[in-house]
Amino acid sequence: MLTPPKIKPIPVDKTGALIDIRAIDQHEILGVTDPVNAEDYLALKRSTTAHLGLGRVGTRYTTRSVLRLRADHAAAKDSVWSDVAPEFVTKMGFIPIQSTCKTETEYLTRPDHGRAIAASALDKVKRAYSKQPRVLIAVGDGLSSAAIEANVAEAIPAIKQGLALAHIDVGPVPFIRFARVATEDYLGEALKADVVCLLIGERPGLVTAKSMSAYIAYRPTVGMPESRRTVISNIHPGGVPAVEAGAYIAEVIQEMLTQKASGLELIAQS
Repeated sequence: MLTPPKIKPIPVDKTGALIDIRAIDQHEILGVTDPVNAEDYLALKRSTTAHLGLGRVGTRYTTRSVLRLRADHAAAKDSVWSDVAPEFVTKMGFIPIQSTCKTETEYLTRPDHGRAIAASALDKVKRAYSKQPRVLIAVGDGLSSAAIEANVAEAIPAIKQGLALAHIDVGPVPFIRFARVATEDYLGEALKADVVCLLIGERPGLVTAKSMSAYIAYRPTVGMPESRRTVISNIHPGGVPAVEAGAYIAEVIQEMLTQKASGLELIAQS
């Protein structure tokens, strides 16, 4: 006879109402009534980010499943429309600049404006550097402010530590509000950096609203093809941990400096 699996109780208040439904680990909750093999079903849920074992009433999802879906969707929308807190930017010592977008609506409807940085903003970054950087790390809010606040505080020190072992110093870090990936091309051209690494918030989904990616390019230029970028994605608490990602990013940057290539060109030389 199988031992019943240990299932975490659903947190409720004194009235029986759910407490912060998004704080509940969906991988530990089995919504299916009387499963044939609950232990293996939970093991399957823990192996994927897909929403499995939600349960149903007749032909419809349970109320709890629907509420969780709406809560996750709301968190994703909030992340897109929210700004990275100015206090966070100050605490991290970033150089605050902005793309040519003026508002969130413009950012979402005019991606071309989010890819560009005005000359005045680039001059602000250049004044912070006393010499041409080998490696420039930048941060952009992208489509998820939550991803930036959740990951960069651990990712950047890990990158710097990995590069320091190769005697590579990293200078001041610009933070770009309303950023698209191609903003790194403007920074690369303006500062003539050998490698630019942009940490940017990715489009949030129902699994997480805190996913960050690193877009890294060797001597990026404005208008270059996307095939010249190397991407490290899925950086978030439930994916690749920020510290681990940072260490790997440092290794990739060192390889780019050695091979003098990035993206598909780097893969071809590996």
